[in-house]
Amino acid sequence: MSAVPTGSRQVTQLRAGDRIVVIGAGPAGLTAAYLLSKQGHAVTVLEADDIVGGISRTAQYKGYRFDIGGHRFFTKIKPVEDLWYEILGEDFISVPRLSRIHYDGKFFDYPLKAMNALRGLGLWRATTIMLSYLRWHWWPNPVEENFEQWVTNRFGKKLYQIFFKTYTEKVWGIPCTEIRAEWAAQRIQGLSLAKAILSAAQLNRRSDNIKTLINEFQYPRLGPGQMWETCTERIREMGNEVRLRHYVHAIEQQDGMVVAVRAKTDTGEVRLECEHVINTSAVRSLVRALEPAPAPAVRQAAEGLRYRDFLVVALMLEAENLFPDNWIYIHTPGVKVGRIQNFNNWSKAMVPEPGHTCLGLEYFCFKGDGLWEAKDEELVALATREFLSLDLTPKDIKVVDGAVIRMPKAYPIYDGAYRGHLDTVRECIDQIPNLHTVGRNGMHKYNNADHSMLTAMFAIQNMQGAHHDLWAVNTDYEYHEEQKLEASPVDKAVVAA
Repeated sequence: MSAVPTGSRQVTQLRAGDRIVVIGAGPAGLTAAYLLSKQGHAVTVLEADDIVGGISRTAQYKGYRFDIGGHRFFTKIKPVEDLWYEILGEDFISVPRLSRIHYDGKFFDYPLKAMNALRGLGLWRATTIMLSYLRWHWWPNPVEENFEQWVTNRFGKKLYQIFFKTYTEKVWGIPCTEIRAEWAAQRIQGLSLAKAILSAAQLNRRSDNIKTLINEFQYPRLGPGQMWETCTERIREMGNEVRLRHYVHAIEQQDGMVVAVRAKTDTGEVRLECEHVINTSAVRSLVRALEPAPAPAVRQAAEGLRYRDFLVVALMLEAENLFPDNWIYIHTPGVKVGRIQNFNNWSKAMVPEPGHTCLGLEYFCFKGDGLWEAKDEELVALATREFLSLDLTPKDIKVVDGAVIRMPKAYPIYDGAYRGHLDTVRECIDQIPNLHTVGRNGMHKYNNADHSMLTAMFAIQNMQGAHHDLWAVNTDYEYHEEQKLEASPVDKAVVAA
């Protein structure tokens, strides 16, 4: 089997007749399996859960369908968009986008708009915010190693404390000083208080290359899981397999190459010989599965990578038109809920009963803590109390049912030690030329679905002679809510390959 250099590693080239095992049936894994199936390759997808889609799945309960979080379909990557439409076609709908921040009994625009925020906070707070901004503008933190330093330099300490600190620490469960600045650069791209004020006052002429803030997005009529359910059907129709409830626990190697994968199932262990493995499972799980085991330093580094877990409490209410938002960020102190989705405002088809609404209250936690271990009925009661306490709707709204979905390893954590740990693991994985790790958890990288799909596309192209650096995907700091009219370097790379 020949290998060619791709970036810093050798990649074994894909040959006719090669067998490929894909670990994980989320967006990255199913994208890889679908594209390889179209090319006529033999692919088997192994998914530990009993549902496809990963964090982009759509859960179902008594006819209600709801996301694990909200998943807009918007991308600046044309080949990804083309693939979405190839799979789902006319089942996309266009959805008006509205999201706001709830803080101290008031609503604020999101993405954050300076004038709106300053007006809503009142004259005294607005004055202190502007003074704080000027102080940090002229005397910024000399280094930007963590989230607090990065945001403070762009918004000032006061606005950081009001709109960023409490919510971010609720999401991640660690102090903002322990979150790497690169996460902020990915998620709050291109923003500063000065830019926001100038834009609001129309004093800053926007580039002709910027199309618009995204005020509408595409969405599958039955939720994001419809995309991956349909993709799974297509893979099977092309003669390949997507096996559910197959937990991969061993990846066998011989002479530095992967030769087989073993998985636990309800009926015992299965072993699949293969010439390539595409992994989308968590880096920590990948390293644990390697046989023979990597060096102790690699195993220790993998165990040092941390994840934030997540659960959603879906509440079914006997009411309609509760509020216009798709979702609301809850910055108000005193409640544990981090975000509230209104699935009626995503797609009416997700709510089967007229006159009813399905809300998704999102809670960020660590597996094993009090929230994670709480009984479902306790979580439904908590979510009901917290929702009513926020005064988003009249108090007489009736909650008629509820369901809880838990999602482990939902978000890779960018703490102070993660980069060193990840580099150590990467160095090990890069020595295995027919093992390709892609996607959010497979790269321990906070990718959206489109970037996860792109890493899968690039991995396949590298197996066919291209030279993409998968780790460079989603490292540009262009504001993700704006769309450039000209093709991005990523677009050009995909088209050219």
